[in-house]
Amino acid sequence: MARRNTYKEDEILETPFELKHLLRASVYVKKYAGKMVFALILSAIGGIMGLFSPKLTQMALDGAIPEGNVKKLLTLASLLVLTFVIAVIFTTIRSRIMINVSQSIIYDIRKDVFEHLQKLSFQYYDDRPHGKILIRVVNYVNSVSDMLSNGLINVVLESMNLIFIVVFMLLMDVKLSLVVLAGVPVLMVFLLWIKNKQRKAWQMVSNKNSNLNAYLQENIVGARITQIFAREEENAKTFEYLSDNCRKTWMHALRYNNLVWPGIDSISVCVRASIFFFGLVVFGANTSLGVIYAISSYASRFWQPIMSLGNIFNNFLNNIAYLERIFETLDEPVKVQDEEGATEMPPIRGRVEFEHVDFSYEAGKPVLKDLSFTVEPGESVALVGPTGAGKSTIVNLISRFYNLNGGRVLIDGQDISKVTLKSLRSQMGIMLQDSFIFSGTIEDNIRYGKLDATEEEIRKASEIVCADEFIQRFPDAYKTEVKERGSLLSQGQKQLISFARTLLSDPAILVLDEATSSIDVQTERALQQGLNAMLQGRTSFIIAHRLSTIKNCDKIMYVDQGGIVECGTHQELMARKGYYYRLYTAQMEDIA
Repeated sequence: MARRNTYKEDEILETPFELKHLLRASVYVKKYAGKMVFALILSAIGGIMGLFSPKLTQMALDGAIPEGNVKKLLTLASLLVLTFVIAVIFTTIRSRIMINVSQSIIYDIRKDVFEHLQKLSFQYYDDRPHGKILIRVVNYVNSVSDMLSNGLINVVLESMNLIFIVVFMLLMDVKLSLVVLAGVPVLMVFLLWIKNKQRKAWQMVSNKNSNLNAYLQENIVGARITQIFAREEENAKTFEYLSDNCRKTWMHALRYNNLVWPGIDSISVCVRASIFFFGLVVFGANTSLGVIYAISSYASRFWQPIMSLGNIFNNFLNNIAYLERIFETLDEPVKVQDEEGATEMPPIRGRVEFEHVDFSYEAGKPVLKDLSFTVEPGESVALVGPTGAGKSTIVNLISRFYNLNGGRVLIDGQDISKVTLKSLRSQMGIMLQDSFIFSGTIEDNIRYGKLDATEEEIRKASEIVCADEFIQRFPDAYKTEVKERGSLLSQGQKQLISFARTLLSDPAILVLDEATSSIDVQTERALQQGLNAMLQGRTSFIIAHRLSTIKNCDKIMYVDQGGIVECGTHQELMARKGYYYRLYTAQMEDIA
């Protein structure tokens, strides 16, 4: 069952060629149009220079060599070298320009995608494997940028090359040129067949790579869980299955790739043989050896732009699908955003009100129903209740991480849907059970909550939450480098650093969602003084399963059945002998 779930969501990248995607993508190309036109001109000049070599060779074979004219032969040879050098120089310059343009387009698209991803709500990330999001930002953008830069130029360039080659051939000999052109229908039939097979095969490769990437990313992040549950063997089998799918689809696609050049070479050989047959046998009396050689040389070049255009078209078909996925990400609606006319949230005093709030993550499955309560400034409120009752949902709605289905959330009488998200969230501090640590120094991680904080402020915040002691034990103290997700730190140490980060940001409203769950009892007791300092003068919401830690809260709300079924102080709820009483006494018995 587990293995099936990991690969059942193949992305379907089969899509018809739609011009609207290219037209929309033109916005990324327009700003570099000048450089691209210049590169195209250089390429055209270089291509034309290269087409003079068969003509110069023909002049040497039909004139200079039979006449024994050494001076003329040396002149032709010099011109041949000159055209080659010019072609190489111009092609090199063009290549450098287009590398710059391609990388600039990659930068622009990635910047737009990343900035948009930063704005998307939690729901977007809840519903998608992170590996599939990652592959869009990295792999798909790489492929699309080459299509938008080199691809567009090469379409024009190869079309021009094809026209130039035909013109040079016709100027050389019309009859033999027609022999060459007679092979085009055969080639087109072959290319249409093979390209359709190739396109579908490589799209399947992309699908399988996407699944493998998503599964790999998930297992890297969850490596510890894998080892805890001894899932290495099962995961290895799943990875082997996905990897084998990639290998099989790759080999299948490669079979068609390996048919392309043999097929084209076969057609090319037949056409060139026909040139010699018609030139020497049919038109022999009127055709020189130099002309036959030149037409044969042009014929060998004739297939290259046709093949290149076929490849470009094939890449366009593939990359249009990637482009569609990128635009799909950019078009993902920002469900939680500033409303039109949103104002700045004034400095928060801390009064929080829920007025008849309804909320659900999925339609038809309500989590909160007609929820109403009021918390006064400076009050500490504990949220308790069974798992999945909606405790974390309540605190997430205070920060407006999700939109309501109905009702209002007010802070200091201000509907939070009417204020800007930045002005709201910048005045709130949220501590989660899973404390995320970024790559960088410990100092940088604490400063994340206040970028202009001094080293003295960072250390003071760390001392208050009992983090300074263990930080100082590291060889580089606050300058210690921690890897992704804080691999050098224990879970408790991560939480203490997160406490320091939150305290440093000086929030008006504080949310602690199982924030001390990974801290041992002795450290928690030492931390309690720091926590009291954090809670002083702030409205705070505390979610804790360890009920002994929330006994002193001003209010305790028991959340269940889509709302608050009990509310009061510890003493009041214990005297009522209801839900909280049963939960508390059961926990105390378990501890005993």
